This record gives sequence, structure tokens and C-alpha cells, in this order.
Amino acid sequence: MYIWFTVCALCMFVAAYIHLRSVEHVRLQEKHGVEKGVKIGKIYGTVSGTMESILLVGLWISPQPSFTIPRFPDAAVAVVGFTIPLTHLAISIPLILAGMWSGVGGVRGVGLEVAETHSTPMRLETKGMYSVVRHPQYLGWVLAHLGFSVLLSAWYSMLFTPVLAGLVYLISKKEEDELVREFGEEYQIYRKRTPMFIPLFRKAR
Repeated sequence: MYIWFTVCALCMFVAAYIHLRSVEHVRLQEKHGVEKGVKIGKIYGTVSGTMESILLVGLWISPQPSFTIPRFPDAAVAVVGFTIPLTHLAISIPLILAGMWSGVGGVRGVGLEVAETHSTPMRLETKGMYSVVRHPQYLGWVLAHLGFSVLLSAWYSMLFTPVLAGLVYLISKKEEDELVREFGEEYQIYRKRTPMFIPLFRKAR
């Protein structure tokens, strides 16, 4: 009955595997030569990024059981024939906006090509959103996923959130291992002072 959700969920693991391969810049270049290795990595990155975007939307909109957060369950608004509980709207909009802000800020920091292909940036970006967290794009993924799952009352999509967070963590750790190889001590210093996903709000001195 819920075959489309199952297909999207399983394919997300395939996309994550390709993503992991796409960031193995040094290994790909050693195996295939610099020019070809860079090209292969970009292809892997483009394919995995496209798959992940499509599959996330598939998780949200595929047929699945719905849920309602119990506070004010009868209050709802109709949007293009789709009824959204007001509680869901109030929770989801801030999550989606925060996810977009984080994700777009991350893309602006490293550039569209690096974001799309997972290639090595020309320099280590430590400003803007990258001064707040080390992986703003992936933080944006999870926030947006939560927001749309709540907005669309998508129960299985909501339950998939810990799995998505786990995949994001594995991808982020792999990227960091590669960035240490490519930027050395500069990245290690950056990693020590900047949180991975959860911002630290320090008092100004």
C-alpha cells in the first residue's frame, strides 16, 4: 500500500552512498588521475544531490498515514483543497523558513557549483552560516524535512527523521575526514571552534 514511500526511503540510502563516494576527492584523483577524478567526483555529487532532493519531496508527498498534533485539532485552514491544522502550520512554517535560511546561507558561502557537485572549495569557508555551524546545508535539510512532514501531516516521513539525521551525520563525518586531508590544520582548528549542527550562542565579551 505504501510502496512509493518505501521506494523513496530505500533509494535515499543509495543516494547517500553515492554522496559518500562523491566526497572522496583524494582517493578518486589517486585512482583516476586529477582531472578525471575531479570530473567523476562532480558527477557523483550531482547525481546524489539530485536524487536526495527528489527523494525528500517523495517522502513528504507519497501516500502514507497522516497525524494531527493534539493541540486545537479542529482548527484548520484550506490551501488548494488541502486542509492543514493550524497547529501544524504554526510549527512547520518556522522550521521550513529556518531550513531555507540555513541551506541557502550554506550554498551562498561555498558557491553553487561546490554545493551541487560536492567538489573541493577553493578556500575553506568559515564566515556567514559557516561561522555558526559546520554543515548549514545539511542542517537545512533536516529542518526542512521536519517542517514539511508536519505541514503535510506525513506520519511515515516524520518517523524517517532519525534515519535522515543519521545519514546526514555519516555524510558530514565523511566530508570532514576529506576536508582534513585537503586543508589540514586549518580545518582542524575550524572544527574545534565551530559546532557541527547545533549553534552555540555565546555571550559577547
